[in-house]
Amino acid sequence: MRVLYLTHPAFYRHQAGRHHPERPARLEAVGQGVFSSGLDIEEVEAPEADDNLLGLAHTPAHITHVRDVIAAGGGRFDPDTAAGPGSWEAAVRAAGAGPFAAGLLEAESEAVALLAVRPPGHHALAGRAMGFCLFNNAAITARYLQRGGARVAIVDWDVHHGNGTDAEFADDPEVFYISAHQWPYYPGTGALDEVGTGPGRGYTINAALPAGTGGDLYRRLFEEMVVPRLRRYGPDWILVSCGFDAHHLDPLAGLRLTEADYHFMASQLLEVAPVSRILIFLEGGYNLEAIAGSTEAMLLGAAARPYQSPTPSLTSPSLAHRVFDALLGIQQRVSG
Repeated sequence: MRVLYLTHPAFYRHQAGRHHPERPARLEAVGQGVFSSGLDIEEVEAPEADDNLLGLAHTPAHITHVRDVIAAGGGRFDPDTAAGPGSWEAAVRAAGAGPFAAGLLEAESEAVALLAVRPPGHHALAGRAMGFCLFNNAAITARYLQRGGARVAIVDWDVHHGNGTDAEFADDPEVFYISAHQWPYYPGTGALDEVGTGPGRGYTINAALPAGTGGDLYRRLFEEMVVPRLRRYGPDWILVSCGFDAHHLDPLAGLRLTEADYHFMASQLLEVAPVSRILIFLEGGYNLEAIAGSTEAMLLGAAARPYQSPTPSLTSPSLAHRVFDALLGIQQRVSG
């Protein structure tokens, strides 16, 4: 299987601050995992998104504000989210990577796209940068695919709830959003009973999991809920907001996934869609060792190849299973 590995030197030039955890070295760790996989790798330069593409998920005022802040030399959008002089090119290439990769995959049957982009995207709201994110890369791609009539699913396994993506599609039944995240935690959204609104009610799953949750619970989540619900929905495309910060080594959070779990989750998506209809967007993850190993494991899972994890899946506290049982009940009531 081929991996379309979308990246660009501009992503290394996005500087969020000297001691900021979202740093360029994260991309080096992703690359280490990519080339350790032994798969056929094709490096592809991510193109820039224009304002029309950015505008699929963002207001004109937001686009102008981000451009102006960066043109003035950079600055902070909130206490956690900053940009430097090189951030505009990085941000628009991160936003342009998904639609471009989808076009490349249209002609493929045995390829997956990994978008090794910075800055990440899933916290960015239509009119606000936040949570290290300037533009919402996955949301822009989903809106782009919708223009062609596609039904889209977004599976977000970053440790933080993707509030920007959730907000964008909460009332839209043509985009099914599924997030598994630590809760309560930043950004404070994504409770179990946030299931979508209006015509989109029942097309959002928020698996709000307590600290300490491990891979055994994620296996239940995918086998008992994610895969059955996605099969019923029948997406044409699956977009993955891939954060590696749910890994047990990550310094910023408290979930307990291992490389084995990233392999498992990627392999489960093949039960729903062909690999050539899966786009994987880099979101969070701040331990370089965990990023490298989990990238390799995830790609091998997407390729339906075995992976020998250095650490097996870890068990969850009983609270996590009680939370999941509550989620099952909520989702059964809204989905029929």
